[in-house]
Amino acid sequence: MLSRQVLRRGGPAIAPIASTQIRHAATLKEVKIRMRSVENIQKITKAMKMVAAAKFRRDQQRLEAAIPFAQPVIDLMQRLPEPAEDAQTGKKTVLAVSSDRGLCGGVNSAVCKATAIFVLKEEAQGNDVAIWTIGAKAIAGMKLKYGDHFGTNFEEVAKLPFTFGTASVIGNRVLGTNPESLVMTHNRFRTMGAYDTLTSYVFTNKEAMAIDRAEWSKALDVYTFEPSIYEVFDDLHDYYIGVLIFTMNLDATAAEQSSRMSAMENASKNATEMLDKLTLIYNRARQAKITTELCEIISGASAV
Repeated sequence: MLSRQVLRRGGPAIAPIASTQIRHAATLKEVKIRMRSVENIQKITKAMKMVAAAKFRRDQQRLEAAIPFAQPVIDLMQRLPEPAEDAQTGKKTVLAVSSDRGLCGGVNSAVCKATAIFVLKEEAQGNDVAIWTIGAKAIAGMKLKYGDHFGTNFEEVAKLPFTFGTASVIGNRVLGTNPESLVMTHNRFRTMGAYDTLTSYVFTNKEAMAIDRAEWSKALDVYTFEPSIYEVFDDLHDYYIGVLIFTMNLDATAAEQSSRMSAMENASKNATEMLDKLTLIYNRARQAKITTELCEIISGASAV
């Protein structure tokens, strides 16, 4: 009889306590699962930062070794006078240098943006534009709006170390179309936390042959050529395109890896902050569960 009265009196109060226990148990389990997921993500981002740091040191060394190899011919071609913008009519070709992998900040979106600005500018002047790309991310960033502009795309070039031979193959494919005008959009590594996105003008054979002989002599008299510049210019121009693609890709790769290091470091910091917040939520929920159980025990003892 007494037990029935106790159960009858305590009946309305037992249901909320039981539901509270179930709620706390579910909350603790969900928070624990989230904490484990965040811990795993934190381990991955830290590992990716270490891998990016190792790759960055290697790419920076390759870039420093390539600059003396490429800079003399680049300086030589820059002495030639650029055609006036009004004279640059006809179909334009833009070569966008991006990467095959993401999780590296805004390096690829910056190249896509610079390429889109160039395309819009040239189309506003009535010129057709063909887009060639190095790396898969440039295709993914522009295929929706400029899918009909794409020419040849070179993907997975980073599976093996990028060499001058690879750059020469890409350069020969570009020159095989005999472009009237050529520009390259790419990232230039500046510091660990900064890079510049550039749209670089590239001399084509057609533009070089259109230069007046007097301008040729004025620009290149400081150099001595054997045989004459007019006989070796085709080979020199092929070499010029190859070293441009080679050095610009190395520059873009160094900027990509430094940006990936920064992105993974920020991701690790965010994961640490989220883990701290989840730990606080977990501890509060666990304390609330313990308090509820104590209240239940005290209520039961008082009822008896």
